[in-house]
Amino acid sequence: MASDFGIIGLGVMGSNLARNVERNGFSVAVYNREPEMLEAFLGEFGHGHSFTPAPTYEALVAELERPRRILMMIPAGAPVDSVSATLRPLLEPGDILIDGGNSNFQDTDRRLEDLAPSGIRYFGMGVSGGEEGALWGPSLMPGGDEETFAHLEPILTKIAAKVDSGPCVTWCGRRSAGHFVKMVHNGIEYGDMQLIAEAYDLMRNALDMSPDEIAATFSEWNGGELESFLIEITSKIADFPDDQGGDGILLDSIVDAAGQKGTGKWTTITALQVGVPIPTITAAVDARIASSFRELRQRVAVAHPGSGPSPKERLASLDAEPSQVVDWIREALYASKICSYAQGFDLIHQASKEFDYGTRLDELARIWKGGCIIRARFLDRIREAFQRDPGLDNLLLDNRFGEEVRSRESSWRNVVRLSLDLGMTAPAMAASLSYYDQLRRKRLPANMIQAQRDFFGAHTYKRLDRDGTFHTEWPKLHKTS
Repeated sequence: MASDFGIIGLGVMGSNLARNVERNGFSVAVYNREPEMLEAFLGEFGHGHSFTPAPTYEALVAELERPRRILMMIPAGAPVDSVSATLRPLLEPGDILIDGGNSNFQDTDRRLEDLAPSGIRYFGMGVSGGEEGALWGPSLMPGGDEETFAHLEPILTKIAAKVDSGPCVTWCGRRSAGHFVKMVHNGIEYGDMQLIAEAYDLMRNALDMSPDEIAATFSEWNGGELESFLIEITSKIADFPDDQGGDGILLDSIVDAAGQKGTGKWTTITALQVGVPIPTITAAVDARIASSFRELRQRVAVAHPGSGPSPKERLASLDAEPSQVVDWIREALYASKICSYAQGFDLIHQASKEFDYGTRLDELARIWKGGCIIRARFLDRIREAFQRDPGLDNLLLDNRFGEEVRSRESSWRNVVRLSLDLGMTAPAMAASLSYYDQLRRKRLPANMIQAQRDFFGAHTYKRLDRDGTFHTEWPKLHKTS
């Protein structure tokens, strides 16, 4: 009997996905470049299960029923190009090759075009949920030919996470839509994580709350509007004891330099190219980069010691109880989160129009509710907003989200002001607030910028009171006036 599905790459994600597919009733042919990893996988998971080892690419292809469905779970970049090139002469028209890594969507478009003459159907698919999600149910974001998706759907719907609205998988759109959506998902994830870190920082270093108090606060928040996977794990991290022999909590021994793999940076670059402002996500990317300059920060901290009020002095001047400030932080976090998601969904909306993806935003909110890292209660509300108005240009134009932001504005401003006064900074919260303020102003000072551009470069400008394009001889008129 031929196998139903093939998987290349048996790292943590690949091996867990293979087990997930097999557990849901499909036979799986597995291949790994390093034979020892294939042997280890079969030794641990092969007995009594429907796995067939493939020692070569040729053996893998020969083992699969047609049209062949092969998932690559390998590092993005050159490895994907190499494996695709190796498989190309072995596959037949109609076979489906899926890239489940975090590939750049532009690479996916290029590979799709390269393989098109061969008749091989190429799919870029975002996979979110980490190793546990891969095993028990990830959020899956496939993009490619919609007709081809029908050949993948029976398997993908079985292995995806399940929520009350169905399996967390949907066709994300044509061509590279799957990897584009996953990229923006990760950008939103960057924003979420930075916003939570800023809330933690204020509680720990402005309010001087204990780790136990902070953990309890995040746990309480997880029972309300902020309920999410990231808030949940933060409540567990905040007071986790050092399990490696150190004193106190583990968090205090972790170096404050955040890593990144590139998807957040790609999101910011793409937003600039498409022309969509995503300041919260960009602030989160910048914050990770700034954190990496740890040695420089130590030197600057010595050269420029703080001269502002101490946290206790500032809190005393606010005439507010610590519990009230915690409530402010919660409301600021929620309002900032709304703006961050508004930016991410706006980017996907505009890109879908520009690249002709055909992406449904309500469906993305649905499949992100389970399995993925940004799963959260309020994604149901986002889904409802886009179902009420499929052409909604921005979440801030939805009446319900708009009212929620407006009702939290005072607390939001208090928190950003507090962070600035203390010299702590909350760049993502401040960026969200600035985004909100910019969008709700009917007139911005961009008229000055246009005048400057016309003055030094004759770039022209438009007028409010008449149609057309205009240019002023600024230097000449200035000299004669």
